[in-house]
Amino acid sequence: MSISVVNTHNESCNEDVQIKNLEVIHTMLIAIDHGNFAIKTVNHSFVAGLAEHTVKPPMTDEVLEIGGKYWTLAGKRLSYMKDKTNDERYFILTLIAIAKELETAGRNMPFEQIQLAVGLPPEHYGVLKNKFANYFKKDGAINFIYKEKPFSIIIDKVMVFPQAYAAVVPQSSLIVNTPRIFIVDIGGYTTDVLLLKNGKLDFQFCRSLESGVITMNNEIIRKVNSYHDMLLEDEHISDVLCGKDIFLPDDVVETIKGATKQHASNILNQLRELQVDLRSNPAIFVGGGSILLRPFLENSPMVMRGSFVDSPNANALGYEMLGRTQRLR
Repeated sequence: MSISVVNTHNESCNEDVQIKNLEVIHTMLIAIDHGNFAIKTVNHSFVAGLAEHTVKPPMTDEVLEIGGKYWTLAGKRLSYMKDKTNDERYFILTLIAIAKELETAGRNMPFEQIQLAVGLPPEHYGVLKNKFANYFKKDGAINFIYKEKPFSIIIDKVMVFPQAYAAVVPQSSLIVNTPRIFIVDIGGYTTDVLLLKNGKLDFQFCRSLESGVITMNNEIIRKVNSYHDMLLEDEHISDVLCGKDIFLPDDVVETIKGATKQHASNILNQLRELQVDLRSNPAIFVGGGSILLRPFLENSPMVMRGSFVDSPNANALGYEMLGRTQRLR
């Protein structure tokens, strides 16, 4: 990974940027949900897509420069990666997310000391937790330029939490008082399901299905191309399901809605095969996919009592709450 890192123990460095002076700088906690479809922070959400350039691209100011490379956000998401530490791209997306949060907070310090709160799917949590945390840790300062502004940060702590569980942390009063409740997180590539017993995560039951929004969109795009000889993008499908103004023929819209209803039904059938019966157990649906599929899930006879977390940033909000609690220990 080619990342610009400055060894701040070098005595030739400017005294204003010495690590030994960092104790006077307030550490900022930044929570990031590294989705397969989108990157979410507490205040921002953007498509998990990147374009790499060898020269600075014109006509845009939203450029990140680091290690002699230039990066811009792209409208097309990255291909699915179970292990996001395989290359530098999710680290670059993280730097962009950090810069956006610092900008929103109005921070303008020569050095910023950062603590990250991030997450992994429950089924991958035990195996990848340490690797994911180490992916973000670097020796010394990380220097980069974003939107023509220089940043110099140190990531001194990374806290990793189970996603989906984090998304319902703000609803702790509901889950603590429920003997058994399933959390169903429909994300970009996966649908993660976990069981809470009286508010505590049962790590003996954590499952991940490859049936997220990306899977659904790929099938819809295939059907529309086959049935109507028309090429769609992910944004077309999201616009239809969100009720936005569209310029698609009615029969194409019906194909999209019909395929979405079928996908929602397939998810519930797969859950039944895992002995997850949402007719006899309450469920909380979280994730951006749940927001898109909500009308179909609510009207399904296979869901008796389901509640929905409407914010696509719910995991990031939960990571922040869990991170603040951990910092106090």
